[in-house]
Amino acid sequence: MTTHAPQNRHARRFGLPVATALVMGNIIGGGIFLLPASVAPFGTISLVAFVILTAGAIALALVFGRLAERHPRTGGPYVYAREAFGDFAGFLAAWSYWITTWVSNAALAVAAVGYLDVLIPVRHSTAATIAAALVLQWLPALANLAGTRYVGAVQLVSTVLKFVPLLLVAVGGLFFFDTDNLGPFQAGDHSAAGAVSAAAAILLFSYLGVESAAVSAGEVKDPARNVGRATVLGTAAAAGIYLLGTLAVFGTVAHDELVGSGAPFSDAVNSMFGGSWGGTVVALAALVSMVGALNGWTLLSAQTPYAAAKDGLFPQVFATKRRGVPTVGVLVTVVLASLLTVYNYTAGSQRVFEILVLVTTFTATVPYLLATAAQIYYLLSGRADRVDRRRLVRDGVLAAAAFGFSMWLVAGSGYAAVYQGVLFLFAGVLVYAWMSARRTRAAGTEESGTCAQSYSTSSVEGR
Repeated sequence: MTTHAPQNRHARRFGLPVATALVMGNIIGGGIFLLPASVAPFGTISLVAFVILTAGAIALALVFGRLAERHPRTGGPYVYAREAFGDFAGFLAAWSYWITTWVSNAALAVAAVGYLDVLIPVRHSTAATIAAALVLQWLPALANLAGTRYVGAVQLVSTVLKFVPLLLVAVGGLFFFDTDNLGPFQAGDHSAAGAVSAAAAILLFSYLGVESAAVSAGEVKDPARNVGRATVLGTAAAAGIYLLGTLAVFGTVAHDELVGSGAPFSDAVNSMFGGSWGGTVVALAALVSMVGALNGWTLLSAQTPYAAAKDGLFPQVFATKRRGVPTVGVLVTVVLASLLTVYNYTAGSQRVFEILVLVTTFTATVPYLLATAAQIYYLLSGRADRVDRRRLVRDGVLAAAAFGFSMWLVAGSGYAAVYQGVLFLFAGVLVYAWMSARRTRAAGTEESGTCAQSYSTSSVEGR
């Protein structure tokens, strides 16, 4: 169980503003700054996917808020799945969510390099591109190692700064909106339903982070109250900015140009005001935003393994905590994300960001599905201690919507993403077998020692 008292001056628990900033900062990370270009090949039908995705994300936020009231502990979906279905389900949620966090960090770094290139040309060289991506990953990791006090400060500052380019494009872009820039409603060879599903699978990356406050509940003040509020407030605010911002980019950047853009928000501002100064300012603010998102995601990447390690389901080394931060989890995560970044750049793929995004789409849905299934289990099991009967129908509808939404995302992520995600997931089964064997052996040794001590005592008494 996470201790609630600050360990030292470097550790500090989050209030509602910081918890909300953590949710918004992790949702509004790097995804929104690159995703308009990623979904442009599907046409403006992708805006329909955005609307559906927003409704699903808010349903998830409400479900996480309800679950956090019952289990206000660090770990989020891992805690909910384990409490409802036992160790194996909890492990799968923790393992899959952990994969999501460090793969997301790699994807965020790739997106950040696109905007760094606007300021400092680095994409002319693969080596320079890799070096830039690695620096962008390791700086937030060092901030995390300094303590939760600094994580919260970075998160607040970056969340405020990222609103500048987003609001500039989202609001200002409506005055420069040109319907001729929108392009076809449905582009490509997909059916309407297929295009919406495929676009949503990519767009989900921009909503990862809904669970941020729930995962870090042990570091939040009054978590039973503040986790749910921060989750809903952060998600709703992010959703509004997302919808306006994407629509504005579609209307200010010509469709053919947008499809190949590496920094669509910069292109939108340049189109609105002319020249390149606006795009440079947006690129700088986008970089700050992405570094802030990496800062928050790095913390989350260590929290779930920490909670699982405390329960004996992850290697015990992940339970090491200093200055309020699980340091081993931070270091392992940033190393894995760095290796994945290097691999994807050197493998020769031209769509590194999209590949990484689709893998996280699948791995993120596993803890989402397990968490919403836990809520459905509580609602159907008739356990009065876990259910607020006054909100039974509403909670049931929300849980069913969140579960169906998650299943839809799995279907939309595509065969390749599901294939790679399942390989990652199944690798965890071997880790679970190893950890279970260790716990069983330790329990057997302890039981043998107890029996031997009991036998020795009875022998002495017999004499």
